[in-house]
Amino acid sequence: MNKNIFIILTSASLLIYGCSDDKAADKKAAPAPAEAHYNLAVAEQQPVRQVYKLPAQLAAYQEVTIFPKVNGYVKTVSVDIGSHVGAGQLLMVLEDPELEQAAAQAKEKYSQSMSSYTISRENYERLKQAARTPGAISPMDLATAKSKTEADSALTNAEKAAWQQQVVMLGYLRVTAPFKGVITQRNVHPGALVSAEARDNKPMLELKDISRLRLQVSIPESMAGTLRGNDTISFFLSSFPGKRFVGHIARKAMNINQQYRSEPVELDVFNPDEKLAPGMYADVLFDSKGNPNALAVPKTAVVTSTERKYVIAIRDGKTVRVDVSTGNEGSNLVEVLGDLKAGEQVVANANDEIKEGVALK
Repeated sequence: MNKNIFIILTSASLLIYGCSDDKAADKKAAPAPAEAHYNLAVAEQQPVRQVYKLPAQLAAYQEVTIFPKVNGYVKTVSVDIGSHVGAGQLLMVLEDPELEQAAAQAKEKYSQSMSSYTISRENYERLKQAARTPGAISPMDLATAKSKTEADSALTNAEKAAWQQQVVMLGYLRVTAPFKGVITQRNVHPGALVSAEARDNKPMLELKDISRLRLQVSIPESMAGTLRGNDTISFFLSSFPGKRFVGHIARKAMNINQQYRSEPVELDVFNPDEKLAPGMYADVLFDSKGNPNALAVPKTAVVTSTERKYVIAIRDGKTVRVDVSTGNEGSNLVEVLGDLKAGEQVVANANDEIKEGVALK
């Protein structure tokens, strides 16, 4: 019996010793927990260039819709859609018999008033000459003749102005081109009645100057200040796939649209062969040179949440969240502006799980 007890105790001891060795071995094999590691980058003061692709549209350099100035009937139309015209060229002729009669009547009234004025003036001159003889003409008669002469002169001037006004109105029956261009609309034909009062109607003609075009584009506020007059800009048209066109900044609105936070800009595009047409859609490429006062950090260093945008700077060996605003973005870098100094280190692979005040070893 004692022998059996010895065997049992020995087996138990060996079992306990074996378990202890296994636990020690497992404890020795388990690796120590790794320390947190952050890749760091340096905020450098340098602008980041970025190419923006913005929608734009071509417009005629000059364009006008031609409405009738007077009522009348269309007598002749000398042009049609696509007609090239020169400045001052006759486009169409209207006729208005009533207006012609009114002009003839105004001319006759002017002639009549001119005759009356001529007689009054001659009478006054004779009375003035006779008044040199003492007692021959009373001063009252001389004053009356002078007053009638002045009245007839004023009436003559008024009738002349009325006649000239009618002549001007007759001139509106001949419609001429105000500048060189192409007719892009024609909405009337001979015999049609046109009215000067019905402004809600379609125009008789539309004329556009397409030898030079305006490329109209809205520039975001963030990059509007970097553009300068006469900068060369590249653009592409959907009508000419793969072909690169070039224009120059000619005009800036110098005003930011409050709704879209952008500035309207126009480029002059010369079109001597008239391949381009107003209304064509374009993609404009703007090469923004960046903000020279901005700092450049890796794009992964900027954390964007629903409440803020920040980078995690390293100050006194601890992490600090610094609010920033971003600008141009390159392939790897992004411009940041905020309470950050050039040469400071930031966490390159930042995320919102990194808390403030974490000490780095």
